[in-house]
Amino acid sequence: MDNHPSSTLAAFAANLRYEDIPEPVLRRAEDLYLDWIGSALAGKGARAVESIAKFARAMGGTAGGEAEVLISRERTSPYFAAMVNGAASHFAEQDDVHNGSVFHPAAVVFPPVLAMAQAIGASGRELLTAAVAGYEVGIRVGEFLGRSHYTVFHTTGTAGTVASAAAVGRLLGLDASQMLHAFGSAGTQAAGLWEFLRDAADSKQLHTAKAASDGLLAAWLAKEGMTGAQRILEGKQGMAAGMSRDADPSKLVDRLGSRWALAETSFKFHASCRHTHPAADALLAVMRDNKLVADDIAQVVTRVHQGAIDVLGAVTVPATVHQAKFSMGTVLGLIAVFGRAGLAEFDESFLDPRVAAVRDKVSMLIDHEVDSAYPARWIGKVTVTTTDGRTFDGRVDEPKGDPGNTLSRPELEDKAMRLGLYRDGATEAEMRQIFDTVWSLTGCTRVGALLP
Repeated sequence: MDNHPSSTLAAFAANLRYEDIPEPVLRRAEDLYLDWIGSALAGKGARAVESIAKFARAMGGTAGGEAEVLISRERTSPYFAAMVNGAASHFAEQDDVHNGSVFHPAAVVFPPVLAMAQAIGASGRELLTAAVAGYEVGIRVGEFLGRSHYTVFHTTGTAGTVASAAAVGRLLGLDASQMLHAFGSAGTQAAGLWEFLRDAADSKQLHTAKAASDGLLAAWLAKEGMTGAQRILEGKQGMAAGMSRDADPSKLVDRLGSRWALAETSFKFHASCRHTHPAADALLAVMRDNKLVADDIAQVVTRVHQGAIDVLGAVTVPATVHQAKFSMGTVLGLIAVFGRAGLAEFDESFLDPRVAAVRDKVSMLIDHEVDSAYPARWIGKVTVTTTDGRTFDGRVDEPKGDPGNTLSRPELEDKAMRLGLYRDGATEAEMRQIFDTVWSLTGCTRVGALLP
């Protein structure tokens, strides 16, 4: 096997051992696993998610198996469980995000890893090792594809397919050569375009459903001897050639084994697109520090990076709850009126006249400092003008949930509980049992069902 960035990354994923992973990274992986479970349960009943679940049933996907569909508690094949759980975990907009790659790893890594672990009877340590492999690969692929990629492509759908393949490939025990073939089969399937935002369409759930299941497919086929392109990432007709103008192959192998990108991953505090969070936190600080209420606001100028304008600029007056989560004005309106932009606030109040009144006073401006720092850092800047002519500037350098401003385990449990109860995905007692299961994962000899 020739030595090039794709092969080096594949070898890392194939050879990663539990003992190689630092203890803090393993604990962070457990935190991210619990955070993902809550997000997946919160997708129960969502139309797009249920449509994908119905597809799985119609295709015979629930005819039996060991893998668990969290929203229905059905048992099915790993392929269909990964597909449905992948869709469910990206609906509530509460799943994790890695800033530098602008990538949501959990939604495409944990669904296939849990499904395959349950199917083959893997241990908790094997599940964690596979998840770390998926995060490390997916994040580096996202960074490699660069900012130009994200302008058109939903990185979670594209890099996520390779991340899924890496995670499942590690769980299946692929060697370095097989892992590289899995990357090839994953990369040739990778897809996901942002155009759906303009129509309030459901494609975002399809992106994660397909990335999770197609990556699993790629790893399984590699184990069965199917070959894939050896340079699917950086080759002349590979992913970067068709999907990026600023790809940097060195990003694929950046400090493998010493820099643990999983530990850089952020939790989402607000139930909205991550691009809205820095401004939301900055507005919260301005209103708290200056004792302002929504009626005091005459204008809010958010100073943002170009990626925020690219993703959020298409949404002015949202037509659905999900589209509202990609409206900077709506998110800041909820913050101004209710002091939070949580699941209940979006469901009940995204078109509230008081929220709409603030929404229409919000604008986005590109800011050189913010844009230059992005995507490594997501700085929040707002300028608030009041109805009596005062002006206040707010700034947040690390939004709530970033590694330097992270959520504690009690906060993660509280968040997961709210998500689990949100659409009756689980009872309070069941969620507490899930907490115990996750926090004792390293002692688990065989991964079983999370819910009865």
